[in-house]
Amino acid sequence: MLAVAAALTTAACAGAAATPAPRTPAPAPTSAAAPPPVVLLDPGHNGRNAAEPAAIRRLVPDGRGGEKACNTTGTATDAGYPEHAFAFDVAQRVAARLEAAGVRVVLTRTDDDGVGPCVDERGRAGEEAGAAAAVSIHADGAAPTASGFHVAYADPPLNPAQAGPAVELATALRDALRAGGFRDSDYIGRDGLSPRADLAGLNHATRPTVLVECANMRNPDEAAVVSSASGRDRYAAAIAAGVLGFLEREP
Repeated sequence: MLAVAAALTTAACAGAAATPAPRTPAPAPTSAAAPPPVVLLDPGHNGRNAAEPAAIRRLVPDGRGGEKACNTTGTATDAGYPEHAFAFDVAQRVAARLEAAGVRVVLTRTDDDGVGPCVDERGRAGEEAGAAAAVSIHADGAAPTASGFHVAYADPPLNPAQAGPAVELATALRDALRAGGFRDSDYIGRDGLSPRADLAGLNHATRPTVLVECANMRNPDEAAVVSSASGRDRYAAAIAAGVLGFLEREP
């Protein structure tokens, strides 16, 4: 009996020695980092639009069954500072802030010495870029007594992006401009928002898209702000904050 027990013990030990030690599971592979969100910035007008009237006056689809001029020259302050230069400068400043926050920025124009693009092309640019949001940057040319900013969005909406997300983007930008010390428009829209059916760049959009009229360039006080680098930087900071606030709420 003792011999048998010893033999069994020896066999058991041998089997135990032959059993491999349990392996530590390999760590699960980590998923690739999500790509950065894309934002389209559309600086209004262009520096050579006035020199090419035939090009900017040609008709293009307005997105609601009609036609509009390809583009316009934009407005200017009484001292001659043009809207196209203001829009391009502010867009560059917004882009720098967004890129510093990890956003990829696409511009509808990369200099202020060209013609166009047409409003229908600008409206479709957000889809082509795969943008999570698109912002067209402008300044208005109203009566000198009028003042304030407004944020326009397409209304009635033509697709789901215009129905809800565009309004959310407009509201985020409105709130950020208010927080930056800017006042709602006292001559158009309501509460800083302006639903529009006549803006082709908004009608053609299939991504959340808005147009910001930062100020009235014909108002002396606001003309001084838009004409200064510090004023343009304030607008850029507010617009960037609004875009980032909107992106934080996006899934």
